[in-house]
Amino acid sequence: MSTLDPASPPTGELPFFVYGTLLPGEPNHDLFLRGRTSGERAAVLPRALLYDGPGYPYAIDGHGRVHGTLLTAAPGVYEELLGLLDHLEEYLGPGHPRNLYERVVREIELPGEEQAGKGQPGEGTPEEGAPGEGTVRAWVYLAAAAVTRSLRTGGSVIDGGRWVTRRPPGGPRTP
Repeated sequence: MSTLDPASPPTGELPFFVYGTLLPGEPNHDLFLRGRTSGERAAVLPRALLYDGPGYPYAIDGHGRVHGTLLTAAPGVYEELLGLLDHLEEYLGPGHPRNLYERVVREIELPGEEQAGKGQPGEGTPEEGAPGEGTVRAWVYLAAAAVTRSLRTGGSVIDGGRWVTRRPPGGPRTP
């Protein structure tokens, strides 16, 4: 698996991979990201599954693909954005027992130019085996251990790994 060692901190400011309420068009995008990003593009988290949650999704390690957006922080706001996202995702530190999510470094796949811009936000990403532009390391918030155990035993997998398909276009997401 391409999991990078969380004990060795990455160098530089990594981008963020988002797949739920932080996607363009979702409610938390404007609240947390407006004016704080310098770039956003479709991307895929390989070897992961997406589960339905109480108004937001959870990604966990698994045999699938999660479609989302790769975000680059605007100059001068990286630490602020990191703190805001940690707070939103209820991340208190590596392995903390009250974490809702764990912030981890993963390899994220980028779509090829011929696929970019097709479909809705979070879509237009390469399908399994499709050529892409390669990978980048990014922060991803995955469900914490206790949440993951619960999802694996009784959770509902989101087929296709796309959160945006879970709500009617232009309308609020329904359970």
